[in-house]
This record gives sequence, structure tokens and C-alpha cells, in this order.
Amino acid sequence: MAQITLKNLAHSYFPNPQSDKDYALKEMDHVWQDGGAYALLGSSGCGKTTLLNIISGLLRPSHGRVLFGDRDVTDAPTAERNIAQVFQFPVVYDTMSVRDNLAFPLRNRGMDAAYIKARVDQIAQMIGMEAWLSRKAQGLTADAKQKISLGRGMVREDVNAILFDEPLTVIDPHMKWELRTQLKQLHRQFGHTMIYVTHDQTEALTFADKVVVMYDGRVVQMGTPEELFETPAHTFVGYFIGSPGMNFLTADVQGNRATLPGGDVVGLGASYAPQSGRVQIGIRPEHATLVASGGLPFVIRRVEDVGRHRLLRGEVLGNALNVVIPEGMPVDGLPQVAFAPAKINVYADDWRVAPAQERAA
Repeated sequence: MAQITLKNLAHSYFPNPQSDKDYALKEMDHVWQDGGAYALLGSSGCGKTTLLNIISGLLRPSHGRVLFGDRDVTDAPTAERNIAQVFQFPVVYDTMSVRDNLAFPLRNRGMDAAYIKARVDQIAQMIGMEAWLSRKAQGLTADAKQKISLGRGMVREDVNAILFDEPLTVIDPHMKWELRTQLKQLHRQFGHTMIYVTHDQTEALTFADKVVVMYDGRVVQMGTPEELFETPAHTFVGYFIGSPGMNFLTADVQGNRATLPGGDVVGLGASYAPQSGRVQIGIRPEHATLVASGGLPFVIRRVEDVGRHRLLRGEVLGNALNVVIPEGMPVDGLPQVAFAPAKINVYADDWRVAPAQERAA
């Protein structure tokens, strides 16, 4: 296992990039701690797979270095990095049995036969393929083949890291939940460094100790699920995390007050220095409340009942706003909405602004 360090890393698929827009990955410096479980999260085309392929050695970066521990592996081929990688679509040997597919990485390294059998049996149980061990992979369903790919990626105990590139795409929803749980258990048991690429926030938040959110070729935040939810570092994180995402309203922020374009004032839970550029306040739908008075005028356009709570979709001063309320709570006679001051974040040109006391700390 190894700590993975990215130094001044950037990548362009153009031979002579001229500007930021020519880079699939903008310059970044990041450390992935030894034994950590990370998720790389972002929408399609944000650079997740490019970054994963650089770490694995399938792609050499245009700029910067990749270190495994103290060793510079920027120019080292994949075979020398001692990693396992599971791809989005199944990669199996159809003419081999399921057992032989799972055992292949261990036999390739000359491991003891008894150890191979025990380890393959353990992994087969984890992925629910014990009954299929003697079957050839040919003719199995796509999700069964992907489970074999997952198992083969996890069968080795001596790897520096295990990299997953959207590995549950072809897995049915119930099995996704089971496999995510089993991956977490495997991580706790063996402590491999794991990096899991996905565009699904549920997968990322349930798998990872820390989630790395990417947007437009940049890592915009690395944090725990709680940090991403409560204090998104960028408006994209606020929008992308949560269902629905964070609400944003343009405002003029002075001290502990945010003045909206119509003159309405929202109290903030902290004090802020004056900001230039495009300034917004962000509030989660879960931290907005319907009130009879003392709030902002709220026009409800639609009510969605999602079981344990209801989602109100409406407008505040011409801006779209979502509010989550408890199941059964009446909405009649509550024409306004108020925000929990301590849960409001402030953004300038899409980046979170630290309040005065946070800066002082």
C-alpha cells in the first residue's frame, strides 16, 4: 500500500495547449493518504477517468509528477505500480471458469495453491459467486461478469492501490448496494488505498471516507460527506451534492446581513467582509422552513411527496427555491420561507467565502 501524491499535475490531449480550456486536467496538487477510501465524483467529462488513468499509469501526464510513497512513478508502466484496476465494463476471460478468472492474478505471481483457493473462495463469497465457480465465464450476464472483474481486482492483498472506474454501471440496483457495503468491509479488513470513480453521489457518499469532487478539470473540494453537504467549497459541490441540491440566491453581503435584489434582508449566522464579483448565499432545502411571517415571500409551484418528507418546489422573488418539509406538515397559511442563519453559506464567484471567525481561526 502507498500514499499517492500528485505534484503540479496537469494534462492536455492537445500537443501544444495554449490556455486553460485546452487542459482536460487543470494543475493540481493532492495527497491521497495510505489506506484511505476515496471517491472521485463529478459529472461526465469533468476529468475523473483521465486522473484515474494517470494514477494507474495508462496515461502519462503532460505536466507534473505522480509519487507512490517516496517513489516517482510518473514514467513507470502500469505493471510496475503494483495496482489493481476495475473498469466500467467487464473484462473477463470467457474461456476460463469463474474460479480461474479470480485466481489469475495470484497464479501469475506464483502464489501458493492453498492460499489461492482460500482467497478465491473468500472473494467469491463476497461477490455472491460461490455457486458459479466451476462455470465458464462465457454466457454469463453482464452484471455477473462485472462481479468477476470486481473480484479479480480485489483478490490480491499486496497491491499499492485498487482503482475502480464506475464499476457498478452494469450491476442491478439491489446488488449495487450490497457490493458497496462489501467493498467498505474489505477496505476496513485489509486497509487498501481505494479510489472509486463515479458520477453517482449515493455511491460516492456511501463508499468513501473522503470524496473528491471534480468540475471542469479541477478538484474543487476534497472532504467528508458531512463537509460536502454542510460547507460546499464551490457552488457546483452545493448543486451536485444533495437531492435536490443547494439553493442559491444573489445577494449583497455586509457583515452578518445579506440583502437580496428586492431589498429583503436575510440574517447570517456569521460576519463576512465585503465581497466583490458575483455574490450569492446558499442554503440547503433541508435548512429552509415555512413560516407565517417574518420570512421571504414563497410561491409554491409543485409539491412532491417522497415518502418520509415532502419537497416543495417554488419561487422566492422570482428565483427557483426548493424546501424540504416533514411528511404531514400543512402548507396552508404558511406563505413565507425562512432560512436557518447558521446553515447559510456565502459564495463569491462560485467559491465559498470563509466567515470572519473562521478566517481568524
